[in-house]
Amino acid sequence: MFSSGGPPGDEDLRRLYDATAPMLVRVACRIAGSEEAAEDIVHDAFVQIVQKRLPFPSLDDAKYWLIRVVKNGALNYAKRRGREARAYERWWRGERESSAAADEGLLKGESAEELKAALETLPEGLKAVLVLKEYGGLNYKEIGRVLGISEGNVKVRAFRAREALLARLGEGSKHVS
Repeated sequence: MFSSGGPPGDEDLRRLYDATAPMLVRVACRIAGSEEAAEDIVHDAFVQIVQKRLPFPSLDDAKYWLIRVVKNGALNYAKRRGREARAYERWWRGERESSAAADEGLLKGESAEELKAALETLPEGLKAVLVLKEYGGLNYKEIGRVLGISEGNVKVRAFRAREALLARLGEGSKHVS
């Protein structure tokens, strides 16, 4: 395989994919924090090999090149998600006054300040889901797309966020939905 030093053929690519794809997805998923994003990152790495017609002297050389590309792609994805979260947080802080109506519907009697304070104490992953659902008016599928997670994961996070808010606001706040 790859003995000619030229770009890999179809059979070479299939063998390379079969030998490395599961491991590459695991690496990307661990770094990026999203299985869907990891699959996309691995796919993009293989597309680069095909489009650039990169020559590799051996299977191991191709494998290590792919690991580097996937690792860098996953790191870039994670950084981009962090920047987006920080940008959203800045926006969120600027929108506090305009969210009074949404707070009223969500609170049903509780003080908006109590809710905001409790919301600020939630972990970022839980807070983002709840904010997008209650303040952004997005459905679970849309939230999953925005955050790069599955719809099921969005539902789990929304449930956990609501439970955490209930715990922080006290037993009299069972109406947070």
